[in-house]
Amino acid sequence: MLGGGFPSGHVVLVTGLPGTGKTCFGLQFLMAGAAIGEKGVFLSLEEDVAPLLESARQFHWPVDVAVKAGMMKILRIDPKETRQSLHRIQGELGKELTGLGARRIVVDSVSLLNMLSDDESGRRSTLFALAAACREAGATTVLTAEADPLHPEVSRDGLSEYVADGVLLLGYRTGADGHRVGLSLRVLKMRRTAHVRTVQPYSIGANGIAVDAKAVDFGGP
Repeated sequence: MLGGGFPSGHVVLVTGLPGTGKTCFGLQFLMAGAAIGEKGVFLSLEEDVAPLLESARQFHWPVDVAVKAGMMKILRIDPKETRQSLHRIQGELGKELTGLGARRIVVDSVSLLNMLSDDESGRRSTLFALAAACREAGATTVLTAEADPLHPEVSRDGLSEYVADGVLLLGYRTGADGHRVGLSLRVLKMRRTAHVRTVQPYSIGANGIAVDAKAVDFGGP
C-alpha cells in the first residue's frame, strides 16, 4: 500500500477506535525493525512495561530476546507526573532517544498528552515538542491516537494530524445492517511518497496484524 513501507524519518500517526489494534501495530513495527537490526523504543503513556511485554508475547514475537539484546526498550512516561513529564519531553527526550540509538520509535498514545496541559496552546506545544524529539533522534516514528467516537476519521484531540507526515486510519467496517463485520485500514496521507488510497481489510491474528492489500477495497475513494 505504501510501495515499500514508511519513508525513513517520517512521523506517522496511527489513529483508530478502541480495539482496532493501535498498540499491536506499534509493537509489531518495532519487532519488524529488530528483525533487520534496527533498534526501537516504545514510549508508553498508558500501560506499564510488564503488560506491554505480555501483549507482545501473545503474538509469539521474540520480544524478550529483543529486549535482552538491546534491540528494543520500553520507556514509561506517566502523564500524571505532569511537571516531570513536561520537562522530559521538552528538554531531555531527544538526547535520550539519540543516546539509545533508536531507529524506530513508537509513542502510545499521544491522546494522553492532553493530561499534561490545560489549554490547546499547551497541548499543541507539548505534541510538537514530542515530535521534534523523535525527529532529533533521526528515527522513523509511529504515534498512536484515539479516534473521535463521533467522527472516527480524525483523532480525538484534533491536533495530531498536523504534526504527522503520514496518517493511517484503523477502523471498523460496518455492514448494511449496521453491525461491525471486520476491520479496515486506510492511508489518509503520506508525504513524499505514492500510496494506495483505497480502504483495505486487515485482521489481527496469532502473529499480529495482517493487511490484505490485494483484496477488493471497501469503497474508498
